[in-house]
Amino acid sequence: MSRNITLEQAENIIGACKAEARAVGQPMNIAVVDDSGNLVAFVAMDDTKLIGEDIAQKKALTAVYFHMDTRDLVPLVQPGAALYGIESTTSGRLVVFAGGVLLRRPDGMVAGGVGVSAGTVDEDHQVAEAGRKAFTG
Repeated sequence: MSRNITLEQAENIIGACKAEARAVGQPMNIAVVDDSGNLVAFVAMDDTKLIGEDIAQKKALTAVYFHMDTRDLVPLVQPGAALYGIESTTSGRLVVFAGGVLLRRPDGMVAGGVGVSAGTVDEDHQVAEAGRKAFTG
């Protein structure tokens, strides 16, 4: 199967995320998905929170589904906003808070997403962003 993200690229993304997680002092769960939302690679760092495994993968998937970082969904899902309640329509497959980032190829096409979970939402986004930087060079 041909993917927009190779395993080697996913491992590089995860390596950058792990380094950033160590820098912030929080072991993380890190997921990389391709442009179809299929899991390419996942790692749970030692001593991370178990609940984050599922959340990290859902954050990566959500970024791909919406073609945007998950933190940018926050204002759109508040009561009265355009997407209020969207997460309840997908059998719990979406996560609408920070920690999922979209990956784009140099031509602007969606390549996939990175999802990170276990820290604060700001830490999760920071760690995921390190992965995006590793992908985009």
